[in-house]
Amino acid sequence: MDSCQHCSDALCTRKVPIFASLTDEDLGKISKMVKHRKYKKGNALILEEQPSETLFIVRKGYVKLLKITALGKEQILRVLSTGDFFGELSIFNSEETSNFSAYALEDTDICLLTKSDMQQIIQENPDISFKLLQSITRRLAATENLAQSLATNDPEIRIAYMILELGHKYGRPDRDKLIIHLPLSREEMANYVGVTRETISRKFRKFEQDGIIEINGTREIAIRDMQRLNAYVD
Repeated sequence: MDSCQHCSDALCTRKVPIFASLTDEDLGKISKMVKHRKYKKGNALILEEQPSETLFIVRKGYVKLLKITALGKEQILRVLSTGDFFGELSIFNSEETSNFSAYALEDTDICLLTKSDMQQIIQENPDISFKLLQSITRRLAATENLAQSLATNDPEIRIAYMILELGHKYGRPDRDKLIIHLPLSREEMANYVGVTRETISRKFRKFEQDGIIEINGTREIAIRDMQRLNAYVD
């Protein structure tokens, strides 16, 4: 694990929303505290119920947060990319263990801040506590939306919700379409919305035949009719 001072001008601290209001001087101080670690695709960053006193920041790559259900299936909770972070709850509770596991979806660079360093940063910059609370609140809302989506027996609604969520986070406008690079495989998308891989593929083809999306290989789709896609979840 290396110091992350070499990336202070580019990533780690500058791309984390909770640090957005800090001065260059303060960002420089934080960068000196940050450590840097690389994870290969499929490697675990942390396992469920494992103790942790670390804030994990995605510098480059994708990370999936998941729980294993009572039936032994993988339930993906969130997908994180550059600038996203997790582990913030351990900062405020010394007895906190992780309530999910985290795995690298591809070769991924992570920046890490210890609990003691984060507490020092918060003491010197109290507004970060408010930004952390905002982030936690947004995540709770997203979790509630996901739970509401999973509560329906209609797989098309679940899949439409997932496409919209991925589009919101990873979509890139291109004329009259929204291009989405998919960080998840078909199997992982199935685990995310609680359906089979075959159902994902079948519903994707249906959405494409209906002119709602366009499939470009296994890792890219384009939303062609946002209004009709939104109609599924409204």
